[in-house]
Amino acid sequence: MPLKHFRRVKPLESGARIALVSPAGPLQKPAELPRAEANVRALGWDPVVAAHANDRTGYLAGSDRHRLDDINRALRDPSIDGIWCLRGGYGMIRILNGIDYNALSRAPKPLIGYSDITALHAAVQRRCELITYHGPTAREELTDFSRESLERAVISQTDSCGIAPAAREIRPGTAKGRLVGGNLAVLASLCGTAFMPDLTDGILILEDINEPVYRIDRMLQQLKLSGALDTCSAMVFGECVKCAEDAGGGGRPFDDVLSEIARGLGVPCMAGVPVGHIDRQWTIPLGAIATVDTGSRTLSVTSYTS
Repeated sequence: MPLKHFRRVKPLESGARIALVSPAGPLQKPAELPRAEANVRALGWDPVVAAHANDRTGYLAGSDRHRLDDINRALRDPSIDGIWCLRGGYGMIRILNGIDYNALSRAPKPLIGYSDITALHAAVQRRCELITYHGPTAREELTDFSRESLERAVISQTDSCGIAPAAREIRPGTAKGRLVGGNLAVLASLCGTAFMPDLTDGILILEDINEPVYRIDRMLQQLKLSGALDTCSAMVFGECVKCAEDAGGGGRPFDDVLSEIARGLGVPCMAGVPVGHIDRQWTIPLGAIATVDTGSRTLSVTSYTS
């Protein structure tokens, strides 16, 4: 069977109007919103700050209604060319049911973000079958490495990944598939919902932070038991930041947990690629077609087109 292609969104050209939204957690410092606007301008675009972008209600960036209104307003506004999430955190799952997926399907536009924004990527892939961008949030201090990968993904739509010299080969092999995934904890939380992405023929990209290895093990087992992993073609783990191997009453190496899952699935696997809560990260066009070669430590985006 041929690989299923998702629809490509238009590249973001110079002068594109980019909505800055906070659909999950709140901004943490006063400098973050001005930095996000500066990041947009540095890429040749015009920032449009959502009405409630700087709101805060506990661990959420304002009320569910206001966060939902901001993102839907950006989706429905024909003058907005793209949406760049200011932060991850937590809260995206609370508003998934209210997203105007029909508006996005009628007028596709790029969505950029990672971590908790994985829930939005997953929902859009499930409902709209559009390519979305797992990349840095707008508030971050972009390194040259991260900026260049983001530009290749959303502006030139070329290979935004490449060789990862520091990657570790967990299970050898090569594979071709559609890029899927994101934050492991968020993906696990979507199991059993209407927003869990289809991982069929997928090169599964994963990352996480502050999760002891036993919890990584548990979340991978949850995905495995649900059947979600049965037809994926490869696993590629980015960074697991502050993921202690000795928590939970005994140590177990992180790579052993990945190896066990990959071996059971019979798929190639590597870890340590530049994806996740790190300064130097690739932008991953989720839904695009890519190849992985664990021997050469490469992940290559080969096609954005439907």
